[in-house]
Amino acid sequence: MVNCCGLVSEKNEPVPLKSISVQLQIKDHVASVSSCLQYVNEEEHPLEAVFVFPLPADAAVCHFSAKIAEQEIVAEVQDRQSARDQYDDAVSSGQQAFLLEESEESSDVFRLSVGCLSPGQNASITIVYVIELSVQADDALRFCLPAVLNPRYKPAASSAGVPEVSSASVIPYTLSLSVEVRSSARISRLESSCPLDPLEFLDAQHTNATVNLSAGHRFDKDVELFLYYENSHQPSAVVEAGASAAQSGSLMGDPALMISLYPEFPADVMSSLASQGEFIFVVDRSGSMDCRMHQGNDAQMRIESARVRFRVSDMMH
Repeated sequence: MVNCCGLVSEKNEPVPLKSISVQLQIKDHVASVSSCLQYVNEEEHPLEAVFVFPLPADAAVCHFSAKIAEQEIVAEVQDRQSARDQYDDAVSSGQQAFLLEESEESSDVFRLSVGCLSPGQNASITIVYVIELSVQADDALRFCLPAVLNPRYKPAASSAGVPEVSSASVIPYTLSLSVEVRSSARISRLESSCPLDPLEFLDAQHTNATVNLSAGHRFDKDVELFLYYENSHQPSAVVEAGASAAQSGSLMGDPALMISLYPEFPADVMSSLASQGEFIFVVDRSGSMDCRMHQGNDAQMRIESARVRFRVSDMMH
């Protein structure tokens, strides 16, 4: 059976979508996407609905929450079977419950089971994911917000039971999109396939800017953004402090460093390449790197030699 993308009932009938609000934060080459979708049950009976939506294959979900009436539930990562058992117990007892699962047939399709949506009740679903922006041939960084409720998207494994996405001729909901860009490099411009308000710079260096999708946009196709930096091939680094509430030494408690390397190759070198290549730099940081390369008086420390070799390799490749 072919399902729509979005919130649908057990009978595969869509639950009306009222609005979509998206906040996009870009830091250098990485984007954090926060989407809030508002639904309402206009039926005269309760609905146990399923929310089906695609995400980019390389996106990492970092927050999910759902709210019905005044009750909000924030998702926790659990074993698949344990989560299903808890959801079934909650629904059978008439409690509000949500179950977010990655599809077993396709890793870029997620399913959210929503229980006990009463007549007239609103359901607010918020999902936050992080994704690296793809680099285009003209050095632009591309972000795409797929029109998930009227898309071109069709999972490759749909014949195995993964819900396909159907399109609609009428878009009965609103879309708002706000974008904030923070970069170590100067922002040159931001273009889109959809109408945007004028780009507003928040500092004299043009490293911080905001822009909004123009009001009245029909979300009948993907929203594409193309961000251009000056000196786009200059290496950059972003440091993010650990979460203050997280335990020290844990994944979220430790600070994180992201380094972006986008080398520029001479035209004659690029023209001689038969195909594109992916280069992975691996640097040893163990205790042995504190030793000298050899016993001579002019011997470098191994970690210093690795740094020099890395720079030479970066220039050669």
